[in-house]
Amino acid sequence: MIYTLFSGFCMALADSVPGVSGGTIAFVMGFYDKFITSLADLFHGTKQEKLNALIFLVKLGMGWIVGMSLAVTILAGAFTTGIYKVSSLFLGFVIASIPLILGEERENISGRYSNIFWLFVGAAAVVLLSTLNFSAAVHGLGFTVLTCLYVFIAGVLAISAMVLPGISGSTLLMTFGLYIPVITGLKDALNMNFRSLWLLAALAAGVIVGVIFVMRGIKNLMIRHRTSTLFAVLGMMTGSLYAIVIGPTTLASPRPMMGLSDFDLVFFIVGCALVLGLAATKKWLKGKTEA
Repeated sequence: MIYTLFSGFCMALADSVPGVSGGTIAFVMGFYDKFITSLADLFHGTKQEKLNALIFLVKLGMGWIVGMSLAVTILAGAFTTGIYKVSSLFLGFVIASIPLILGEERENISGRYSNIFWLFVGAAAVVLLSTLNFSAAVHGLGFTVLTCLYVFIAGVLAISAMVLPGISGSTLLMTFGLYIPVITGLKDALNMNFRSLWLLAALAAGVIVGVIFVMRGIKNLMIRHRTSTLFAVLGMMTGSLYAIVIGPTTLASPRPMMGLSDFDLVFFIVGCALVLGLAATKKWLKGKTEA
């Protein structure tokens, strides 16, 4: 249970920062299949499957809530003042994660390189989404039917990205110009200020619809077309490197994309070390369970 809580906590920290998705964390920590299956079973499974899914997701969700609360209250300023350090950290995280996933899924990938086409599709999709910017569409965002619909659609797409190892839901929210309003709204809500409640409600509705209709499809892809899906996932992770580099340009007050002069080697090494530490923890816990 402690490991599941910690997993949810790590997923929330990743989801809150533009660049890396919680799905990447789930993949590295070895519970991605269970996570996707639980989300799908919660709405489409048998009675027992729904119960098992609910128990797992509640434990994961408790850790996620703690992590997200920490992110929106304490870490919010780091996204602007320390954006290049945060970007360097997640570059290390993604680069170190790719070989680990290749090793974990060696049996499903080895000798099946005809599916490598999907690697380029995944990378291209992330790069394309990263270059879009609809921030001007929500300038002076206010409560209207159209803005609610806009936020709802963004929620559907963001939760889909959030569970895929690649571009993060936060990056998509930045693309739609909603990242700062959502983070601010969450922080206000924690302080009992509900002026942005309509925005959070519209986003939550989109997230729920996304979970109901998208997760089952992802689960089926992981079961029936695992090799192709894995190549697409690796492509999305590779493409997310570009999303991280241009992340500073998508801030409310845009800053230059990260270059060599902005790259922070120490934070990059910390990101790599975090991945290796998570992988080692997973291996140690697996050994304890088998023993």
